[in-house]
Amino acid sequence: MQRFVHECLVPAEDQVEESDEVPADIVRDMKELGLFGISIPEEYGGIGLSMAQECEVAYELGHTALAFRSVAGTNIGIGSQGILMDGTPEQKREYLPRIASGELVISFALTEPDAGSDAASIKTRRVRDGSDYVLNGTKRFITNAPRAGAFTLMARTEGAGAGGITAFIVPAGLPGLTLGKPDRKMGQRGTKTCDVNLENVRVPALNVIGGLPGKGFKTAMKVLDRGRLHVSAIACGMANRILQESIAYAQQRRQFGQRIGDFQLVPGHAGRQPGGAARRMVAGSAGRAPL
Repeated sequence: MQRFVHECLVPAEDQVEESDEVPADIVRDMKELGLFGISIPEEYGGIGLSMAQECEVAYELGHTALAFRSVAGTNIGIGSQGILMDGTPEQKREYLPRIASGELVISFALTEPDAGSDAASIKTRRVRDGSDYVLNGTKRFITNAPRAGAFTLMARTEGAGAGGITAFIVPAGLPGLTLGKPDRKMGQRGTKTCDVNLENVRVPALNVIGGLPGKGFKTAMKVLDRGRLHVSAIACGMANRILQESIAYAQQRRQFGQRIGDFQLVPGHAGRQPGGAARRMVAGSAGRAPL
């Protein structure tokens, strides 16, 4: 994993920054490495890493532009895990192998214009119509929505509060489902988010995750709890990359006749490696064998 990050992803960072896209050949390589299915069990075509092992991979991916991890991130985490944790056997067999291979990109659609951290207040609603549900509403800031072939989507099916929310698998091609304009960001170029609009979108009752209405909030919270571990590992990898870049710069940049790292209070002072916890971070990254 370290070799792939440093030899393939880091050299492509400037291209991603300029084009706001991850090159297709890199996405293909990520699929061949199995990165879209690291969290999905082997029985469904994934690699089946433990949470601790997944965090090791996420830590290494944190050493490069976030766009690369984002391409596969929803397949690894929030998009797939609701199906894996709470889906019916039929739903797992139908969707997880295609998610693990990267054939299907799946997104997680919870946030709305008026409901972010307060997820229990979502307003997207469904109406039961025979063997289908009809969904109406808007989802906002949905990661990988422009790439997605399906969504793990939360909608209100009963009364107010957490108990009235149901999780659905919603294919992206259903009539009435449209995407907003991709969000422009300051930073994180190459990542894709946008609104998902639902106008009388008819979803079969068989697409209720787990087959039971009213369980969607619990599913969402379990998925998000797990995702926070992954994102924490990404953040640690980012911090380590920043530390390494800072030390390298301080050791080669010269001002007033000497390296800036030779001035006091600058990392790399007197040519030393950073001390304490910082030194352990660098050693922990450089000393491990590639995954």
